[in-house]
Amino acid sequence: MRLSKTEEKLMELIWKNEKVFLKDLIDGHPDPKPAPSTIATLLKRMQDKGFVGYKLYGNSRQYYPLVNKADYFSKQIRGIVKNYFSDSALQFASFFTATSNMNEKELEELKKIIDREIKKNKQ
Repeated sequence: MRLSKTEEKLMELIWKNEKVFLKDLIDGHPDPKPAPSTIATLLKRMQDKGFVGYKLYGNSRQYYPLVNKADYFSKQIRGIVKNYFSDSALQFASFFTATSNMNEKELEELKKIIDREIKKNKQ
């Protein structure tokens, strides 16, 4: 299941803060602030999709993530690799490095990461 762009922005605030009330989510948005009913509607949709849960404190709901951020984005990247790069991580990596305008330092760091993964796979 996928979140809309608006839901992803809201989810980022939830992941960042771990537990939030509606007021926290409104305050976390830049001006102009969205209406509370808009945020409540988004939260309901995100609940229905299984991304957030809540705990009641009187009349207030404290929301928390049900999905780990890394797991969500990993699944999204796997979908991109499958749908746009013929399920080839190599094609994706080649495209990414060629089009991301990485500087020499960043490329060297990427090389270190790849070297670590190669070493790990050999063990």
